[in-house]
Amino acid sequence: MDVIVNIVGITLIAVIVWWFWLAKPVARRVSSAQAIEIVVADGTYSPARIEVPTGRPTTLRFIRKDPSPCAEQVIFHDLDVSAALSLDDPVEVSVTVPRQGEYTFTCQMQMYRGTLVGV
Repeated sequence: MDVIVNIVGITLIAVIVWWFWLAKPVARRVSSAQAIEIVVADGTYSPARIEVPTGRPTTLRFIRKDPSPCAEQVIFHDLDVSAALSLDDPVEVSVTVPRQGEYTFTCQMQMYRGTLVGV
């Protein structure tokens, strides 16, 4: 019985590590001047990985469906940009990625996570 409990525990730990730190969602590439829509629901940003051109302003339209207080704000730490997100009300955020690389955006508690990839 102890062996089964240990196997289940190790499996759950592996799934949690993969989900929060190792899984890389497929990137969505911004190809036009239109805003890209990001849905905030069920503890995630969707899409959570977005390729954007460097040096050009990009508009991200956040639509918050999650009533959780954690979803009330989006923060782009490295770009010094943040915005309050109203429930069911689209909020547009303009960001400019200065150079190639990855730029994380999160909620204020850093539980919701997304990445802008400068290309």
